[in-house]
Amino acid sequence: MTGQSRPAESTQKETHGRGYGGRHPLGSPPGFRQPHPPARPDRSAIERLLILDADDGTADAAGAFVLLIGVRGRSALPALRRLLQNPPPVVAIKGNREDVAEAEELLHTAGAGLLLMDPGADWDRLLSIAKDRIQPRSYQSEVLTLLEEDLFAIAQTTARLTSSHVVIEDAANKVLAYSTVTNDIDELRKASILARRGPRKYELLLKDLGAYRELHRTRLPVRVPARPQDGLRERVAITLFAGDRIMGYIWLQETGEGFGPDVDNILTGSAARVSAELIRYRNQQSVHMREDRIVRLLSGPAEAAASAHSEKIPADRPAALVLLGMSAANSQADDAALKHGELANLASIHAAAYKASAVVGQFNGDTAIIIPGLQSTASEPGLRTLAEAIVRDARKHLGLAPFAAVGPVVPDLLSIHTATRITEALLACVGSADAGAVATVDDFEEEILFREAVRNFTSSPFRHRSLAALLQQDAELAGTLRAYFDASFDVAECAKRMNLHKNTVYYRVSKAARVTRLDFGNPRDSLVALLHIQEWAANHHDLPGRK
Repeated sequence: MTGQSRPAESTQKETHGRGYGGRHPLGSPPGFRQPHPPARPDRSAIERLLILDADDGTADAAGAFVLLIGVRGRSALPALRRLLQNPPPVVAIKGNREDVAEAEELLHTAGAGLLLMDPGADWDRLLSIAKDRIQPRSYQSEVLTLLEEDLFAIAQTTARLTSSHVVIEDAANKVLAYSTVTNDIDELRKASILARRGPRKYELLLKDLGAYRELHRTRLPVRVPARPQDGLRERVAITLFAGDRIMGYIWLQETGEGFGPDVDNILTGSAARVSAELIRYRNQQSVHMREDRIVRLLSGPAEAAASAHSEKIPADRPAALVLLGMSAANSQADDAALKHGELANLASIHAAAYKASAVVGQFNGDTAIIIPGLQSTASEPGLRTLAEAIVRDARKHLGLAPFAAVGPVVPDLLSIHTATRITEALLACVGSADAGAVATVDDFEEEILFREAVRNFTSSPFRHRSLAALLQQDAELAGTLRAYFDASFDVAECAKRMNLHKNTVYYRVSKAARVTRLDFGNPRDSLVALLHIQEWAANHHDLPGRK
């Protein structure tokens, strides 16, 4: 190596695949020496590992961290010359300092770096470190893109819920995301968006007003009065914390109607969501880890325990599952996927305000909310209020027609999978009830059991032969029987609903009893008939269940 060498441990930094720039991306474990900085630093990311034997032919080493094995010192020169037809960011070879001067100069001229390994060092150890720390460029760009999409979506949803303009900043006041720009924003907000950071004079003004001092003191929303003389409208802000570390701020600027009474609650929920996204990005989690955690939590005790441990979610206290569905019109619209995303964003803000550890995602085509760490198993009223707030705001701000099922509270998070089936059954019942309904199991317990019985019957191969044949052959009679059962065996009511004479209803019901030899006044016979009638109705594209 040319010049004075310095202890590697004092100069190395991990770059996780960012440009090389004279510092090796792996740090300096014992046995490795500081590489010579390239003459023309290649700022392209190190995307992959490439292990080459000295006898290998010309290889495309662009973007690769190359481990050149099988040669040491000067004997590596022929292989290095072949490599430099398409130079890599850095090459690792074994040798002593005095043996690599020519190789070092060759790499230096080509703009590549050299990682010199002690002859006795272990290639496997370097390889394991490299695999752990080098991430491809596509990983970085995809994670950053996902982060930006998430933050802009949260900003837009928060703006809708609060009728304000929203800006999300990092701790250095760099603008990370903002809501749709309107004519109602003031000069500070315009300047922030155009420059992607808050102008210095306004930062100093806000400091003089004590805004930042108060934001750093509390985790609650902070009000900043309007300053017309300085072109500032009223604001509400909150600090984004990760533990005791400040990660940024969310700023809400009023747009003409002032702030509503629930702005503090919504802003608190937004802060919890944004903080979680920033922490996830800071930790550079795998993109695959960002896929829906709901599925893991609902897979069973083992998966739930693992997920709870990794996400630091309390697993030993009561938990609940809330499912949100959308109307058939919303679900079948061309922008249904977008509507699902908007609903999930809105739900996540409300859920985070209710419980910071809440998890929101998609499950079997519906929006799912898992609320862990509840105080007791008697938490259904609070959960119902949460669901009602989500449904109400989704109708008001998103133009959706959602409905919600609040599942039973289970003793702990590891039991949450046991609530899946009954909550899904409840959601199906709520979906066929009044638009915008929110319900708990108590509201539809009999209907859930009835539908379960029909479902079990449908999956069975056994049928009452004469009744099944009659329903298939005579649709008019089948429809009358259904109306008769729905009217609780009241002939007059059935006739009224079908606009028929009572004698016609009597005749058709009597015919069915005669042909099938079933006594509809007998509970067991009527149950058999009812199951067949429900199956017939479902197959004829009618709504299952009772009206």
